[in-house]
Amino acid sequence: MRSRPVRSLLALTVAGLVLGVAACSGAAPTPRPTLARAASDAVTVVAQDSAADRSVRASRTLFRSSPGAVVARSDDAGAVRRAATAAVRAHVPALLVGDDPRTVDRELRRLGATWYQAVGDVTLDTSVAERDAPEAGRRAEAGRASRQTVVVAERSDDAAAVATARAAGAQLVDMPSGVSDPAASGSVVEALHRAAGRPTLLLGAAFADLREPAWVVRAAQTGYRIGDGGQRPFDGHRYTALYGAPGAPVLGVLGEQGPADSVRRAEETARAYRGSSDEPVTPAFEVIATVAAGEAGEDGDYSRELPVSSLEPYVDAAHDAGLPTIIDLQPGRSDFLSQAKRYESLLQRPDVWLALDPEWRLGPDQVPLEQIGSVSAEEVNEVSSWLAGLVRREGLPPKALVLHQFRLSMISDRDALASHPELDLLVHVDGQGSQPDKQATWKALHVGAPRGVHWGWKNFIDEDTPMLTPEQTMTEVEPTPSLVTYQ
Repeated sequence: MRSRPVRSLLALTVAGLVLGVAACSGAAPTPRPTLARAASDAVTVVAQDSAADRSVRASRTLFRSSPGAVVARSDDAGAVRRAATAAVRAHVPALLVGDDPRTVDRELRRLGATWYQAVGDVTLDTSVAERDAPEAGRRAEAGRASRQTVVVAERSDDAAAVATARAAGAQLVDMPSGVSDPAASGSVVEALHRAAGRPTLLLGAAFADLREPAWVVRAAQTGYRIGDGGQRPFDGHRYTALYGAPGAPVLGVLGEQGPADSVRRAEETARAYRGSSDEPVTPAFEVIATVAAGEAGEDGDYSRELPVSSLEPYVDAAHDAGLPTIIDLQPGRSDFLSQAKRYESLLQRPDVWLALDPEWRLGPDQVPLEQIGSVSAEEVNEVSSWLAGLVRREGLPPKALVLHQFRLSMISDRDALASHPELDLLVHVDGQGSQPDKQATWKALHVGAPRGVHWGWKNFIDEDTPMLTPEQTMTEVEPTPSLVTYQ
């Protein structure tokens, strides 16, 4: 996992492009098109339903004025392709006529255009003059822009709007087919990181449902990636994690060795999954930060809060090796949000995520190991809202929020759990014992689960009878878990 944060954004000035015609006897100079200006951190989404509307919106976003435009009907694919080529050659917008031809007429007048070139069978009621393509040797040429707008688009769906971007001198970044979240694509994240400081235009109907686009772009500009992929924790990635607390072998395998040896053991665990998983498997840590205690302690909450300094060696070692770290909370009689805020300095790191363990969220008269705790969806939502706000405010990449569960009663009103674009929610099934019992728990927890949630599985080294092998974990547990922890 790579982290290359961008500390500041550079100022951006988009220069005007020059549209001219080669000198000839008696020819008057052609007016110059002017590019629209945008703030260096501006993010614009062009995601109207129709390609015609997107072509006009792209023109409006990228050009303040232009002496002309190339026009085609949106339902004539061949004409659209030819119009796109002509527009790039002439350095003017490409506009598509859809259900309402007046939209194109209004855009021509906004541009101050004195001509348009029709490609194919175009019917347009406008006072702007129609003319043929420029003669050879008389093509318009664009001047150089000192900096360029970045346009993220899937080219096949928006040939005209993409041509307008090329005519404006924009830098084009290709979205993989079928992908609608820039954070999920490693190539897009890398391109936006290299272009940090420039205004960004997200082009395509697929972006219509993208929530918080300004944050998505800002996070991508940090350059943080999971392996060779994107930033989404569970989009194209699986994980195997060592679970436990520093210096406490009884709580899990992570505490059986120091940070450096834990990294090596985590990497060995992940390697055992090669060939069994259909997605890359990344090693990880799940570190218990607050440990449910048998005694009330000075604060009376039956939870021992480890200092940040005791966790940092593990978080640092994991970061240096490209491993994410999940901070796990066992709050006792305290609450999850209060404890999460104790570790805000760690959660401000791009590769540190959060886990809540309701088994240890106790009521005012409960004691660990005497009762099984529970949490309301309302309390979980308070945590998720706070964590999402932290991610958004700091421009961090998306984080995983893990909810441990082995009984339905452990999370009340689970269908009321809130979703946030900044977080990938995962329910981690912690059942132990015989495999038939574990599978029954796994299946029961899937019933009525929130839509879009990811799933995790725990292999107990000593308590499972027997513990699944890596191949069995990937093939016998359905759906295949995104996170497998070892305790």
